[in-house]
Amino acid sequence: MRVRNLPVGQISLKSFHTVLRIMQAVLLAAFVCAAGLVRADTGYSFGVVPQFEARELASIWVPILTELSKRTGLRLSMKGSPRIPEFEVAFEAGEFDFAYMNPYHALVAARKQGYIPLLRDAKPLFGIIAVRKDSPYHDVRELAGKKISFPAPNAFGASLLIRADLDAVFHTKIEALYAQTHTSAYLNTALGISEATGGIKATLDQQPQDIRDSLRILYETRQVPSHPILAHPRVPQAHRLLVQEAVLAMAATPEGAALLAKVPMAKPAKATVAEFAALKNWKLEKYYVKSGG
Repeated sequence: MRVRNLPVGQISLKSFHTVLRIMQAVLLAAFVCAAGLVRADTGYSFGVVPQFEARELASIWVPILTELSKRTGLRLSMKGSPRIPEFEVAFEAGEFDFAYMNPYHALVAARKQGYIPLLRDAKPLFGIIAVRKDSPYHDVRELAGKKISFPAPNAFGASLLIRADLDAVFHTKIEALYAQTHTSAYLNTALGISEATGGIKATLDQQPQDIRDSLRILYETRQVPSHPILAHPRVPQAHRLLVQEAVLAMAATPEGAALLAKVPMAKPAKATVAEFAALKNWKLEKYYVKSGG
């Protein structure tokens, strides 16, 4: 076969595109092979902030992680924490490869360990104050000196945002009662142990019907980006992208969307570092309680 040498600068556009496609195919094959080598028998821990009691949390996340493991070829295992303070100690020490946590936790995790946000729900997050339907309170200021149940000091929408608003916006001092989980906090108010509960709309909606029917929302805070899924920087970028794309693909199916809606992350979107870094301007560190303190 005779090959005609073309002068430099006169290679046909068709030939150029052919060479380019070959190069892209080679690079893609190399990437897939490299990812496959790293993926072989790779297991990762997945920490989840304990918003609910352990069995309920597992019923939400284990099916999701099982599906993500199938889609990615990675072994993703839920690593639980009994309470939010223990969860904070764990992520600050870098114990989780992947984790789902609140936005302020994400700032702390990035500062302490370099955790990278991957996904968040497209719907913004805000805190709520719920009271009994038959309570006499109709204004936040009327809660001055009253007991308010919170899941934990550092629960983001359910505690940090609310305590910041009570202090900075309403100049109202309350007595905080930390119930360890969202479920316990709502139950405290339903039973009359506290006059109000700090929570978020998503966790209120997930309470038993009798609890929901006994409460009403008194106040809503400002809106912020929702809880993200993050990855520790030790997780290879190829695996971070696999998990990110797998979650988005899950959300595109009825079955996957139903699983993610329980998080809640019904409409996941790619997250950026800048979105959560902007929260530094809120000065929430004033209300953040360091782990163990």
